[in-house]
Amino acid sequence: MPRRARLDAPGTLHHVIVRGIEKRRIVDDDKDRRQFIERLGNLSQNTQTAIYAWSLMSNHAHMLVRSGPQGLASFMRKFLTGYAGYYNRQHDRHGHLFQNRYKSIVVEEDTYFKELVRYIHLNPLRAKMVDSLEALDCYPWSGHGSVMGYVEYGWHETGYVLNWFGKRLKHARGVYRIFVEKGIAMGQQPHLVGGGLVRSAGGWSEVKALRRIGMQEKSDDRILGHGAFVSQLLSEVDLAKKYRWANIDREKAAFELVEQYCQENGISSQTLCGGSRLRKVSKARNELAFRLTEELGLSFAEIARLLGVSTSAITKTISRKAGKS
Repeated sequence: MPRRARLDAPGTLHHVIVRGIEKRRIVDDDKDRRQFIERLGNLSQNTQTAIYAWSLMSNHAHMLVRSGPQGLASFMRKFLTGYAGYYNRQHDRHGHLFQNRYKSIVVEEDTYFKELVRYIHLNPLRAKMVDSLEALDCYPWSGHGSVMGYVEYGWHETGYVLNWFGKRLKHARGVYRIFVEKGIAMGQQPHLVGGGLVRSAGGWSEVKALRRIGMQEKSDDRILGHGAFVSQLLSEVDLAKKYRWANIDREKAAFELVEQYCQENGISSQTLCGGSRLRKVSKARNELAFRLTEELGLSFAEIARLLGVSTSAITKTISRKAGKS
């Protein structure tokens, strides 16, 4: 069966897994690990690809990322090619380092964001690369230490992650750590490493229960999410393909609209897109979301990426606005 095309719309949340070819190591020592992480961070900033969670293992790596304007495929190609070139030179080897096709699953944010952050960050503990959560707090090869503030990675979008757990930094970190600790007893959680109906529903028993009451959920093995999310995403991807050249012009116009709005209302674009919950900033996002939809026809995912919030937040904003119209 031929491989299906990736879902690669800018602004989409992905769980990405890269593996060494034939399960071989992709890092041999701390120099390799530093190279891997530095290249990941530098490229994420250069391509506006947001990284929310990550863990580097011996023969594979996990990442939770939101693709930038160039999409996920371009980011991954540059990253994997660049690191593989370094590794081969460093270890005097030739040929492929990674499996030819990395795995990427599009994620329904409201349902799975926190679960995936926890799952990804606990990988080293599950694999016994560290022996306790206290050791993981300071472990440099997983994003958990960065979220906790013990390890500094300026490119890691820790603020966005912590906003899911509270408004004040110290409180949010405490709630986040308790949440992570509760995940230790949950084990491998295989439903979080793939897509499709069974994983999105939580297992075969849940799927059978839905069928018994006559419910049919749309599914796609490239997506971890409920039926409505799957339908909306596939529609947006089809539309993006149809108008891909027009989208380039619309994105430029969107940036200009946001910059002009910020100047007129005395708000910096950094504050607008930085997750601030100030009433003035929230109101600005709401107004901009509606204008970007009505005037430029941007998808909810594109608007979410531009304004630094989740796609579901934009969906709720537009729905409320439309209801008042």
